Amino acid sequence: MSELLSIARQLQDDAAREGFDWHELAPLWDKLAEEIAELRETVDQTPARRQDELGDLLFVVVNLARHLGVDPAAALAGANDKFRRRYAHVMAQPEGLPPLGSPERLDAMEARWQQAKKLGL
Repeated sequence: MSELLSIARQLQDDAAREGFDWHELAPLWDKLAEEIAELRETVDQTPARRQDELGDLLFVVVNLARHLGVDPAAALAGANDKFRRRYAHVMAQPEGLPPLGSPERLDAMEARWQQAKKLGL
């Protein structure tokens, strides 16, 4: 995965060297919103169409990371670690959760998730 992020970054760097780049963040935020909207429109479309739009969204996110001076692979690794910590907190006492299939289960898990966030996990 990080290799694909690196390829996206390299493509964007190459284009930027030729002047094909965003000069300000504001239009890039707009592009991100546009790609999210386009992906949302594919919910009832083919998997190939959803994949195409999700790819566009990921490409824009890599571009945004480049403009923010953030390594997207490192950011994703950090998000993965954070999810592991918080999910471990959510599942620390699974017997205290409503049973699988219960509508209350997700609410209880979300409450534990928010607690994990408050604890700085």
